[in-house]
Amino acid sequence: MNVTKKEFTISVFSENHVGVLHRITTIFTRRGINIESITVSESEIHGVHRFNIVVTETEDHIKKVVKQIEKQIEVLRSFYYPLSKIIYQEIALYKLPIKAVQNGAGIEQIIRDNHARILTVEKDFLVIEKTGHKGETQALFEQLEPFGLLEFVRSGRVALAKSAKSFKDYLKVPELGKRITEQEVREMAEKID
Repeated sequence: MNVTKKEFTISVFSENHVGVLHRITTIFTRRGINIESITVSESEIHGVHRFNIVVTETEDHIKKVVKQIEKQIEVLRSFYYPLSKIIYQEIALYKLPIKAVQNGAGIEQIIRDNHARILTVEKDFLVIEKTGHKGETQALFEQLEPFGLLEFVRSGRVALAKSAKSFKDYLKVPELGKRITEQEVREMAEKID
């Protein structure tokens, strides 16, 4: 039994129905697992949405959570990945007072050094955008904080599996609403492993 906690990204593919997000997050709450970030968007399949959920937990617990998530009626398939099996990014926005740039305090160099960009310049403030991993966006936050950071926001993780397969390869269901049998799920899981 593996008791070492590691960071995992869980990808859930579901139909877009009211209440699915609540039911999925309740599974984590009941097990006492904190969700570090969550993003939901449309997937490459019309009518199917993708949840990316980041948690730090043991692999044994994650396997159980994924099985529980797949019991939800609208969930078509769920996968979990360690960091080494995904390609991921986050986006962060930083709002600074315009005087931080006007004082010639080196903001432009910080932006260049961090491969960030100025998203907008307004009369009283400017907004900087940075994409990268959490450590990179946090490092820029720490560099900008002394300049009077007004606001900061970081998205949840967006991630894709390193596998060359498409989600469609794992889901051989011709139309939405058709349930996959347990045998089909096991066969698909064997192909992944």
